[in-house]
Amino acid sequence: MGEAISPFVLYAAIALGAIGVWMALPRRGVNPQVLGAIVGAAAVGLVLLGLGLRAGASDASHLPNIYFYVFAAIALGACLRVITHQKPVYAALYFILAILASAGLYLILSAEFMAFALIIIYAGAILITYLFVIMLATQAPSEERTEALSEYDATAREPLLATGVGFTLLAVLTSMLFTGSASLPDSEAVVAGRNGDEVLADLPSRVEEALVEAGLMGEGQTIARDADGQALIDPVARTASVETGGEIVEIAWPAGLAARNVESLAYDFLNRHPGTIEIAGIILLMAMLGAVVLSRRQVEIDEEAKAHQSRHLSVEDPA
Repeated sequence: MGEAISPFVLYAAIALGAIGVWMALPRRGVNPQVLGAIVGAAAVGLVLLGLGLRAGASDASHLPNIYFYVFAAIALGACLRVITHQKPVYAALYFILAILASAGLYLILSAEFMAFALIIIYAGAILITYLFVIMLATQAPSEERTEALSEYDATAREPLLATGVGFTLLAVLTSMLFTGSASLPDSEAVVAGRNGDEVLADLPSRVEEALVEAGLMGEGQTIARDADGQALIDPVARTASVETGGEIVEIAWPAGLAARNVESLAYDFLNRHPGTIEIAGIILLMAMLGAVVLSRRQVEIDEEAKAHQSRHLSVEDPA
């Protein structure tokens, strides 16, 4: 596996992108956000050009399809607006756009579960929590200044340091494109070693359904099981033992039978990493409880303010 992009082009694009983001961050006075967006777009174009030239020099079939460029452009533009928009609510809406574009990229990679989980969790539960916090933390406008912004919304804190640290981390992480990718195992070997057909050995109903659809199993036939109740399925030979009237016969799997992406991922989560599911559930539960507590506190404050205003008006106008 060769270099995906020249390191000089990559580092030059990262430096150019850092300058563009630094210019686009909100500040008092002259705010060159448009110029920063142009510089950032030039950095993205430089990366895409470097990737395209390297892929075209080796094999033009390795170039990504048009949808990759569309989703990538939308995601990067939305992420830039998330950190540069002065109004937090609009930043949250751009965050939704970035999530949807990222889900599109996952669909291109045939990772359907990750795409839908990203939308359900982040664009649903997590974003609702963000909006609760934003609405409760944002100061209400007055009659004199309806469009007034707080200082922490109008200006970025330590923009130079934040941009430098963020893009330095980006440079380190993307270095594997031309230094570490050669040492990674082949993707097909990873799939065959971790998931592949071995997942179907624990999904006898899935194998039985495929055999019935292919006409290899009829009525009254079931997949045989051993003394421990384990289905007699051989994922290496791609055969299943079918029991018919006390007789056991081995049947080869249909050619199109393979573990789906969602099945492989679910098997890996629940079989090898069950703790991650529990931890994710606890985090989402705590986020929901925190949002409820914050909203309840704001309701109590509003009720006290209304009662105080009512008492004040009754004193001024006893009649």
